[in-house]
Amino acid sequence: MKNSVADLLIEALPYIKRFSGKTIVVKYGGHAMKDENLKKDFANDITLLKYIGVKPVVVHGGGPQINKVLDSMGITSKFIRGMRYTDDETMDVVEMVLGGKVNKDIVARINHQGGKAVGLTGKDGMLITARKMTIYHQEDASKPPEIIDPGMVGEVVNINPDIIHTLTDKGFIPIIAPVGFGKNGETYNINADIVASKIASALHAERLMLVTDVDGLLDMNKKLISSVDAASIKEMIAAGDIIGGMIPKVECAVDALKAGVKKSHIINGKLSHAVLLELFTDSGIGTQVFLD
Repeated sequence: MKNSVADLLIEALPYIKRFSGKTIVVKYGGHAMKDENLKKDFANDITLLKYIGVKPVVVHGGGPQINKVLDSMGITSKFIRGMRYTDDETMDVVEMVLGGKVNKDIVARINHQGGKAVGLTGKDGMLITARKMTIYHQEDASKPPEIIDPGMVGEVVNINPDIIHTLTDKGFIPIIAPVGFGKNGETYNINADIVASKIASALHAERLMLVTDVDGLLDMNKKLISSVDAASIKEMIAAGDIIGGMIPKVECAVDALKAGVKKSHIINGKLSHAVLLELFTDSGIGTQVFLD
């Protein structure tokens, strides 16, 4: 009679050996950030990675938490092409919630499990330099594109990984809120998927993991695609097989690969211990993306 626990550990062994000493960047978002049991599971996963020699780096979102605070203040959330319109008042709330409440909650949970987590925003150690994002939207090819102002929404100009290297070399786990600063000291709200991709690229990470609320990419029969190359993703977008909010996620995954990250993963954070199951089992649970 086989021992299923022992079998699972043996299955994980080659992956543990492969990832030991390597950097894995995890974008943490979606339902996994709201469910108490899943939050505990995530903290355990990240702590375990550290104890087996992996260097985890976490970049987190926090949209629902921001919405809750804005609602309590009577501020209406507005979205432009999927991005939160961020005026000065909203930016203050975004920075307070992401860099304060959400970030410190993740730090506390990981530390409670025995990890050594440290909270950062992109303003710490000049980690994330950003500039104002301008959105161009063209509904009709016969008309000039419309220029849309999203407020203090930023795009990444540069990642300075020095502070991350300093922390990981000392055994700490960086937990990063996706807030950057501009050349004049202004603060920008940046999409967490983009920040995770850029940080993974700057660190030459072994893996980028995007924790979301879907299983990964699905085929025409709605079945999970466990592995796909970047060229196929481009074709799927052109064919309309990848739509909506999944497009920027896969684009972030591919951008990281082009910058030297070995593989990117899109996984469902609603599954308990999703990070470990994707990294340390033969079948995985999500979609891994690789270059051609």
